[in-house]
Amino acid sequence: MSNLTFLAVSGSLRRTSHNTGLLRAVRNLAPAGVTIDLYEGLGSLPFFDQDLESGPEPATVADLRRRVREADGIIIATPEYNSAIPGVLVNALDWLSRPTDQPVLGVKPAAVLGASPSQFGTARGQLVLRQILHRMHVPVVAHPEVTVFQSHRRFDTNGCFLGDEVTEGLLSTLLAELVILAGRAHPAGVV
Repeated sequence: MSNLTFLAVSGSLRRTSHNTGLLRAVRNLAPAGVTIDLYEGLGSLPFFDQDLESGPEPATVADLRRRVREADGIIIATPEYNSAIPGVLVNALDWLSRPTDQPVLGVKPAAVLGASPSQFGTARGQLVLRQILHRMHVPVVAHPEVTVFQSHRRFDTNGCFLGDEVTEGLLSTLLAELVILAGRAHPAGVV
């Protein structure tokens, strides 16, 4: 199989975000031949406005769409706000789902994970995200479900993952499953 590149998107804008730290941990665990490209422009996307579709595409939207198009898959780490996902993440997904006859995300494979200081991790938020991705026809890795709970104990004050064998194993397995799903999207093994 050729080299694979996955675009990693954190649904958190916080500088010391545990979810961004989780994506950095995934990047550090990536096997040879897999590149994780961390997207950091979520906060600069304009609010989705259908009127903007008929004019020149905003540069930040064009950049996100290009990076998704060029990637072999996407990894989304979401915090959980009010038992759902953050508005900035919904906004990015709205941009990626439009125009409806040619969505950028399309059938690009995805992996979902998240970290939260709560006892339940991001289980409810991930359910919402999975429903949105299902509606967008995005194939999502089913297992493992990586919901890092009590994240305030698993990350330092700079948002760096402190590491533990169980979580690292889950992250590696999630990434391996995304590689398999990406291979199914490109059955000839050419990406």
